[in-house]
Amino acid sequence: MTPQSPAEALVLATLRWTWPLYGLGALYVVGPVLAWVLGGLAILSLYLGPAIREDLRARGPIPPVVWAWILGMSVMLVALWAGHLDWGLGLTKTIKSTIGWAKGWALLALFPLIGAILPIRRSVLVRGQCMIGLWTLALTPLLVAAPYVGLPERIFTSPLKAIGGPGPEYFSVFFFTWDPASWTPRWQFYAPWSPFAALLGVLQVCFALEETDRRWRWIGVSAGVVMIVLSKSRMGMVGLVACTLGPRMMPLVLRVWAWMALAGLTASLAIIGTAVVSALGDAVTAFKGARADSTRVRETLQRIAGERWQNEAFWFGHGTVKPGAHIVEYMSIGSHHTWWGLLFVKGLVGLLALLVPMVWQTALALFDAARGPRGRLPLSVMMTLVLLSFGENIEIEAYMLWPGQMVLGIHAAELQAEAQDIRTTEMAGPVPVLREG
Repeated sequence: MTPQSPAEALVLATLRWTWPLYGLGALYVVGPVLAWVLGGLAILSLYLGPAIREDLRARGPIPPVVWAWILGMSVMLVALWAGHLDWGLGLTKTIKSTIGWAKGWALLALFPLIGAILPIRRSVLVRGQCMIGLWTLALTPLLVAAPYVGLPERIFTSPLKAIGGPGPEYFSVFFFTWDPASWTPRWQFYAPWSPFAALLGVLQVCFALEETDRRWRWIGVSAGVVMIVLSKSRMGMVGLVACTLGPRMMPLVLRVWAWMALAGLTASLAIIGTAVVSALGDAVTAFKGARADSTRVRETLQRIAGERWQNEAFWFGHGTVKPGAHIVEYMSIGSHHTWWGLLFVKGLVGLLALLVPMVWQTALALFDAARGPRGRLPLSVMMTLVLLSFGENIEIEAYMLWPGQMVLGIHAAELQAEAQDIRTTEMAGPVPVLREG
């Protein structure tokens, strides 16, 4: 895989050296730096147009859905300032939170912009993810053996934590962690905690399935499955099935026989519906009971966040997360759920700022996945992001989600170019036919 532009070379190098960068505790720094460097390059490419070197020229204008991401994340910043002003959090806290926005929410707009503008091929991102998978498979035996041969959980915490971040775990290097509920080891690989590692494993599998080289494809898929299994995350197991099979079943929407089969299945529910509902209820109960303490804490956090949002800060939120009590194991109110967290921290304005571009991007991916293979990976990415949003705060994990966000920008540019080609053809009109004589 030979890069064809400086942007591709930087992207591929960052993916290839993900594990060594994690070993230095530097991933939380690399993600935002990559976003702002390439984002600035994308803006420069748009500004200079044909005056810039050929291998950095913009694909075309910014697609509308990417504008939606840019506008949404800008509104997120305004909501942050309004929340800080409403609650009198002071200038120092506002500056610190603004820097946090630049390292979190802003990345959700910058990476789609980069993918849409700079000439970065989707295949480069796919191969880069498989390279991460090769590192993962090579290091897994050491990680698995660590708790059984007496190695410590945490290897070290990087001095880079001095630059500031959500917590020391973002700059720490781990062999494994002990699950406090069962006191068994869980592995988080190059993520700050295990459930996030599972969703990164889901993305790993989704990317690897697009790889054309069979050996690299199996390396990527195997590494993703290993991450999901060893992280022991329920959300990861759901994502492995839903985010890989779902996009590949979308073409059935355009098949008459699929609708007929669905009609027959719906009719059969009149007979077996009660048993199906009962089985689904038992499955949900078992799913929650697999980690009952975690489920209880998350539900309590969401309930408190919802009540305080409605009663205290409806439009612009509280401006920041708040310390939690013993009932939620001292976890911050506004964490562990993107949507309830947004309502608590940035209010209804903040929630809509994320909801609109996410719904728009998902609709584009659904439509294109129903038409053909091009939409599969973007839809897989969006399904993973949606799933992640119900168990994590995606803004503080955007520094690791950037390959998927970049694919969304590439897909938006492809759809825009296709629409432009169609308009050009329609304006040209039918080709005249010359008749002899």
